[in-house]
Amino acid sequence: MRKLVISLAAVGAIALGGGWLATTPGSVSPAELAGLSGDPLAGEAVFWAAGCASCHAASGAEGQARLVLAGGQRFVSDFGTFVAPNISMHAEQGIGDWTQAEFMTALTLGSSPEGRHYYPAFPYTAYRLAETQDLVDLWAFWQGLPASDTASQPHDLGFPFSVRRVVGVWNILNLQDDFAITGDLTEEQTRGRYLAEALAHCAECHTPRDALGGLDRGRWMAGAPNPSGSGTIPALTPDKLTWSAGEIAAYLNDGFTPSFDSAGGHMVSVIANMAMLTEADRLAIAAYLKALPPAGE
Repeated sequence: MRKLVISLAAVGAIALGGGWLATTPGSVSPAELAGLSGDPLAGEAVFWAAGCASCHAASGAEGQARLVLAGGQRFVSDFGTFVAPNISMHAEQGIGDWTQAEFMTALTLGSSPEGRHYYPAFPYTAYRLAETQDLVDLWAFWQGLPASDTASQPHDLGFPFSVRRVVGVWNILNLQDDFAITGDLTEEQTRGRYLAEALAHCAECHTPRDALGGLDRGRWMAGAPNPSGSGTIPALTPDKLTWSAGEIAAYLNDGFTPSFDSAGGHMVSVIANMAMLTEADRLAIAAYLKALPPAGE
């Protein structure tokens, strides 16, 4: 009996140690970025496509105020309330003292410079699909953004979600290295897929989630309950969104639907981002959406 107890304890210790290692936050080394230089102008386009201001600027901010990424917006979920942090160029309150490699680590692995997991309310699950050069360009643009000394506010999460190590398990189950929509896509549809899936992370709102909060890839862009508990977020699949590609592109530019209704809620900020893209990119996103499989199929 004593031997059995010792054996079980040993197996438990090994399993615990393996689990601890498996959930250790990863990092991008500076060597992986050697020889890459960023273009701030190209990075600005990535900034708007990636929707950084939508979450990290003040709610309702307009114009140049959307470049002040002081955080503070609150996002209600089934797991608690997440609060967007200050990611401005302030050295103490923001990310002004980060290195390029630390920035890349956050965007692609969801890990902080201190080696802690970020919660997936931050869409690193999408950004990890972005081209390295695009993220290097984004960092170059970031250098010119204003600093804010506003302190980040803590998330309001209950146990066990307040334990960040748990996110490591979630990452094992949910981090993907491939796009959700594959197959024979045109060049325009491929560009639209990149913008929608890797940068704009449209699925974060428009795709249903499983019990653990992971995206249900089997119902990609099929619509989802609003995390606030009020209403639903519409499906973007062509059997549900029957607008033409031109109408979709126009909506992404000015926020007006074909029936002359206007965007509301968080989509107002998304439209402000999309309006900064080229018409070709908005049409590419529309082409991608028209190529989606029907909801639930």
